[in-house]
Amino acid sequence: MADEPPRPSENDNQDAEADPTRTPDADRESNPPADEPSAPDAEPETESDTEEEPESDVEQVPDEVRKYERFTKMDGAEYDRVNEFLRDRTYITAREWAIARLCADFRTETGVEMTKIGENLPELVPFMTDTYTPQAVNQARSSFEDKVRQAGATFLYGAMSGFFTAEELDDMMYEVTEVAKFLLEVEGVDLSVEEELEAEDRISGVMREVRSASEQLRHDELECPNCGHEMEAAEADASAEADD
Repeated sequence: MADEPPRPSENDNQDAEADPTRTPDADRESNPPADEPSAPDAEPETESDTEEEPESDVEQVPDEVRKYERFTKMDGAEYDRVNEFLRDRTYITAREWAIARLCADFRTETGVEMTKIGENLPELVPFMTDTYTPQAVNQARSSFEDKVRQAGATFLYGAMSGFFTAEELDDMMYEVTEVAKFLLEVEGVDLSVEEELEAEDRISGVMREVRSASEQLRHDELECPNCGHEMEAAEADASAEADD
């Protein structure tokens, strides 16, 4: 009797079972049976057999995304640098800033196109590198709105509480207005000198009204906080204007 071929050891069987890449089909392709005929040489492709190349990524991007020109001044900017700038001067993050602007720009009659924003976020904003789900877009927008509301309440309380003089509030308004204008310019808004001055005048006018209203609110009992003199409403108005 001819010697039987050696049986594979237990370890050999375990190695074969543990290798998920080895499949019967793979073994068949690497070691075809001797009696199977080899495949005939492939005929050269004709022009009609050539498959069309898939469309490029640029062609698959929606037109309104390719034509979007905001944030073009930020080409080459890194997220961390943008985020650090905003963290030093505002409550918002770079993610919240960018997505809030996109939600305002991609708003339709039926709502915000959050899916389009999330899927094309890297194409829309140079410093954003990942796509977002619609839920993540909505969360970032909601976070932006909450922070603006909280910052507004904080500022108005400071302006109305009497903690700052009129001059201090003017200086503060100048600083925050400069930051806001810079962000608008980065987004692509070109402000002329006349437009900047007009905006500053309007903001100053609003702040004067805020100070006047806060004075009346804090003097609602018509009693002077300094001397205790009881004032008429007209006197209170005159006192608030004098503070300006």
